This record gives sequence, C-alpha cells and structure tokens, in this order.
Amino acid sequence: MREILNFDAGWKFRIGDEALPECMLKGPVYLEAKTEGRLRGFAWRGYGKNHEYEYDGWKTVNLPHDYIIEQEPTENHNNTNGYFDYKNAWYRKHFKLDEADEGKRILLWFEGIATHATVYLNGCLMYHNFCGYTSFEVDITDVVRFGGEENVLAVYVNTTDKHEGWWYSGGGIYRHVWMIRTELVSVDLHGVYVHPEKLSDTEWRVPVDVTVRNDDAAARTVTVKAEILDGDEVIAEMTGECTVACKYTNDVNMTAEVSSPKLWDCEHPNLYDCVVHLYENDAEIDTYKTFFGFRTLRFDPDHGFFLNDVHTKIKGVCCHEDYGLQGKAVSDSVKQLRLERLREMGANGYRMAHYPHSPQTFRYCAELGFLVMAETRWFESTKEGLEQLEMLIKMHRNNPAVIMWSMGNEEPLHDHPIGKRIFVTMRETARRLDDTRPFMTAVSHNPGGAPVMDEVDIVGINYNLTHYDGLHEKFPDKMIFAAECCAVGTTRGWFYDDNPRRGYLHCYDNRTGWFMSREVTWKFLMEREWIGGGYQWAGIEHRGETEWPRLCSQSGALDLFLQKKDAFYQNRSHWSDEPMVHMTPNWNLAGREGERISVWVYTNCDEVEVIANGVSLGRKAVEKYGHAEFTPEYQPGSLVCIGWKNGVEAAKQVYETTGDGVTLELELQNQHPLAKWDTAVYNCYVRDADGRRVPDAEPFVRFECNGGTIVGTGSDICDHTPVPTPDRRMRAGIIAVCVKLGGGEKATLYARAEGLKPAAITVEMQ
Repeated sequence: MREILNFDAGWKFRIGDEALPECMLKGPVYLEAKTEGRLRGFAWRGYGKNHEYEYDGWKTVNLPHDYIIEQEPTENHNNTNGYFDYKNAWYRKHFKLDEADEGKRILLWFEGIATHATVYLNGCLMYHNFCGYTSFEVDITDVVRFGGEENVLAVYVNTTDKHEGWWYSGGGIYRHVWMIRTELVSVDLHGVYVHPEKLSDTEWRVPVDVTVRNDDAAARTVTVKAEILDGDEVIAEMTGECTVACKYTNDVNMTAEVSSPKLWDCEHPNLYDCVVHLYENDAEIDTYKTFFGFRTLRFDPDHGFFLNDVHTKIKGVCCHEDYGLQGKAVSDSVKQLRLERLREMGANGYRMAHYPHSPQTFRYCAELGFLVMAETRWFESTKEGLEQLEMLIKMHRNNPAVIMWSMGNEEPLHDHPIGKRIFVTMRETARRLDDTRPFMTAVSHNPGGAPVMDEVDIVGINYNLTHYDGLHEKFPDKMIFAAECCAVGTTRGWFYDDNPRRGYLHCYDNRTGWFMSREVTWKFLMEREWIGGGYQWAGIEHRGETEWPRLCSQSGALDLFLQKKDAFYQNRSHWSDEPMVHMTPNWNLAGREGERISVWVYTNCDEVEVIANGVSLGRKAVEKYGHAEFTPEYQPGSLVCIGWKNGVEAAKQVYETTGDGVTLELELQNQHPLAKWDTAVYNCYVRDADGRRVPDAEPFVRFECNGGTIVGTGSDICDHTPVPTPDRRMRAGIIAVCVKLGGGEKATLYARAEGLKPAAITVEMQ
C-alpha cells in the first residue's frame, strides 16, 4: 500500500562549493567514471573518514529552508534579487529502509529547490532540475539500500549560474520533500484526472481517468475502483480493469453520474474527493486520493467571465510566493495566512506570478475561493520546458480554483513569429492533458500587434489600458482581462512626500507614468462589461525589484511583513459590499501643527463626512470606485469619518492623537489552530495610558521565546538588520515576529523595551 512520509527533518547543510585537488592517478578517475562514481566529495555516500570529520562546518537544518534570507543585504549586490550574495550549497541526509521495503517502488518528491539542483543517492547521479519552481520526482528504487545499510542523499544547489527571475529567488530546498513508497503496480503520480461535465441544471457526468504504472518485470492485471466522496459519504462509484505491460503505463477511463452536487464558487468553495483503489486478485495494492469541485467556466467576449453561469468580475491580485520573515521557505500556515488576509481585503482572484506556487498554496486557493491564474515559469517549447508545463498541469488540473493556464509573462518573443510558434506548441502539448480551461500568455509589449495574440484563447494584458478598446475590436471572439495592472507603490505609515534617500513613498494612490492608479484602473475595468476583471500588481510586497535602501517592491496592498497598507482598504472599498470608510493619514502628525493635511477617504458609501477636532468639514458625495479628499488643519485631537448610504450612517472610523507609549502588546495573527512544529506570526504594538495603539511608535524591542524559535522579525522595509535577529527597531507602530513552534504543548513569546511595560503571549498547540 502507498505510504507518504515527510522527509523534511534532519538534513546536514553547508554553504559553498567543494574544492578538491586535481586527480593525479588513474584510480580515482577510473572510479569517478562508474555509476556510483562520486567517490570524492559531498555527493559520495561515505564522504570523509568518520562522522566528525565529515560534518565539520556543517549544521543541521529542517526543511523548508532558505539560506539566502539569513544574510545581511548590502548595496553592492543585485537590486532585483534583493541585495543578497547568492552562493551555492550542499544538503545531505542519512536514512535507512527496512528489508520489507525491498520489492517496492521508492521515490522522492521534491516540491521545489532554488535554483538549479543536482540530486545524488549513494554516490549515484539521480537527477538534474533546472527550474526552481517546478516540483519533480526522483525514482530511487534501483539504487537504494535496504536492511541495516545506510543511504546518503546529497543535493547540490546552484544559485549563481543563472537567475530565474527579476525578483528575490532565495536558495535551498525551500519546499517540502516527501518519500513515497508503493507496490510495483500503482497509480502514477498525479495519475488521476477528474473533470466533471454539466449535463443539466441538476445532473453531472464525472469522468475519472486513471493512469496505472507497472514497474514490475512482468505484465500485471488490476481492477480499478474510484469513489466520489462528499466528506465521508460515498456518492458515486465506478470500476474498470486494465492490463499493464512491464515497465509501462496504461489508462483506465471510467464515468459516473452525480445529481445536484454542491457547486464550487468564490463564496462557497465546496470540494469533493476522488479516491482510487487498485486491486489485484481481490487484494488492495494501492489507494490514491485527490480533490476536485463541480463548477462551470465561461469566458464571454461581450459580457466577461461567468462562474456557474453567474457573471463574476475577477477582483484579483498578483503575488510572488515569499514572506519577509522567511524568504522563499514560506511555511504552510503563513501561506494560509497570506491568502486569508487577501480574502479579507475582498480579493477573489490570485495570479501565481510568475511560476507555479507550492501545492499548499494551490490547495488553500481552492479552500478559500480564489480564481487562480496558474503560470509556468519558462516560455519554452524545448523538451525541458514542455515537461515543466506538463508537471504544472497534471498536478493541478483537478483543482476547481484554477480557471486558466498562463504560458508566460512579458516575453519579448511574444512580438515575433517565433513566440507564436512556441505558444502553439506549448498550448497543444498542454491541451492533451486538459482541454477544459483556456490557454493564454500575459502580453505587455505591442499587445495590438503581437503575433502570439492570434493564438491565445483569451487575451491577457499587462497594463496598457489604452489598448483595450482596440483589442476588443480586433479580437471580437476572445474575452479580454487585465493579467497585470496598477503597480502603484506606497510605503505603510509614510504620510510625507517621497523620500528616495530614506526609501519611502507617499501613501496616496497616484498614477506614475506607465502605471495607472488603482482607482483609475478599477473604474476602467468596471465600466466595460466585456472585460473579465483583472489581477492587480501586487497583492503583497515582495523582496527584490527595488532601489536601495528599500529592500522590496512597494506596490503591495499588504507590506513585506503582511501589515495592511492604505491600499488594502482602498481595494476593500472597491471589492467589498460591507459598508466601510478608511482615512489616510492617521492623526499622529507631530511637528505638522497648523499645516493643512490632505486627507483621503476610501469608501463604498454614497457620501462621507469628516470631523476634525469636533468641527465638521461637511459631507461629500463619493464617485463609485473613487475617493473623497478633505484638507483639515492639523492640531492634536481627533479625526472622525462617517460614511452614509441612502442617507443613513453606515460606517465610521475614528483617529485620536495618542499619548506616549506605556506598554507593549503582542497579538497572534494566525486565524486557524496551530499544531506542534507549526509557524506562528505575531504583531507587536505599543499602547498609551488610555489603551490606544500608538501608530508612530518607534521603540527598540527585544523578543524571546520559550517553546519555540524566533525565525525572524521585521518592521521597516529599509532596515538592513538580518531577518533572524530577535531584536528590532519598530517603525510606524508595528513589528512582525515569526516563531517556529516546538514540540511541546505551548509556546510563550516575550517582548521587552526600555521604558515600556513588557508583554507576553502564550499559544497552546493542538
């Protein structure tokens, strides 16, 4: 039977390439030319004379692991990659297998290694992987050792030969690793394809295609049974049979019908499971489980996007998959927190920029109701490029959240016949695996004339709002949407003019040349029914693609540490129906007494009224998707905003000028239960004597944790102190703290600062 074992714990790690002397004799050269050939160096299973010598200078790490993020950034390194010194590294892991495992198929599943990776087992070269974002399997059945013999897995990580993106790439085995053990006849990895088809208002046909593999030396015949489950209830069953030749695969195609299933949509993301069983001579030999959903997609060139025949505007964001306190090694609980916060903002769409994100992020998108634009990393029709595309599609074609496949982003070859040919090859290769979703590529240069546009199923444009109307006329049979838009940078808590020396940008949503403001963009998209919606750049700030001293891109609605910026509330005013108002700036503006302050109000109400220190500045009507602006004179006191809908007060926000801070406060950010070894994210604030949070507090805070390990702290996107440092200067009233919980029952985080009452918070693990 199938066993899936987590392989994250207990890896040995060291940074740097291994310097070996030149071989001067035949013997070492002769042996290196054999299968188990890496008899000198870290790849060899028995490297070194003894354990102590072998791992001198190595440390023990658990995965996911990003070793680049631990550095101090310096200005003399590349800005797009985050100002870090990228270096190569080695990982090694020792393990044993029982004698009972001999005769099974043994494989290792790597979810992601940044950037280029070479995998060895017991000195045997097993696999090269040349994409840091593509998951891959390594079949070790033939070379693994059983019984009491020790196996040594070695992984060489190369981050220096080629950059895969103009963003922070990180380095290391930054996603999970799994060992999968099966019988020699089994369901192939990602070998179950469930693609429901709507027959009528209540009836659905559910084809289930199963790929069975046979790694035995003789043909085998098996019975295949598939069950559709709603929770624990089996609602449909189907059975098939196949004979699989030795060292080959065969497909079994089965069908069932389901009546009145619960549909998957953004507000009700209902999921079902398909469980496949393999039997041989009435004995079960494998079980494979995947999730899916019932939903329909329609991309109408005149009326936009429809989900389950309901007109739905894509209110999306583009995101890289990193986190300010973990780099690329984002833990599962933080991946969930990121998406929960975006849903709170009102987003219903998520573009995986510009590569396949982790399996966990795909799953959370399905559970939270995101409309996913899934993207491969390389716009290539080479064997390797097509294999990476095939892996993406096979892994996620059952996921109802995925609504389209993107073949690339802003490729210069889009505007050349070569790009058109590449796209056609990629599309037709992918369509054999999934013909239920459209294929596109995100075009920025010359969208009206790019040859690739002739071949896309739907038209995805990056920026270029002035081209949309012409493209609608040119391609009347294709739906158009904003694959990427906005990219307006702001700095959380900076209420002054741009300050390049300090690295801060003002808080207001202004157009900046090529990049249209969020307000202008969303009005434009909403005024045209035929536009399917859009994905805003960016949902969350990401490291890299920046200018010193700033460490990250500034166009996120959430900052690098997942704090809500003014753009978060502006998007919420566009994307949420729940009445709300939000003012920027706040009313802690010491040193600006007597100055007229430009106060912007974001709201989905009809009118707003602003009251400064008890004096009303009047009501103003607010254009839909627009904002209101007031200019009160700053004096310490209060600033109140009231939102009115249909003449009735519907929302209110109050700012009060606070006093000096007297106490620290810690608050857990995770909204879901935390388990042992999970990751907890906290915010640290300062409160004044009246219990109000001080939004401009700047104490130097020291953190300690019992029952867990502080992974990182962060507050200022221009702070160059290494992320793992447990002491941090606060900026704009908040410090984020990331803690890797231990294996006990609880963990307590402590915060201390000079002149302030300390704080502590305890988390109990479930």
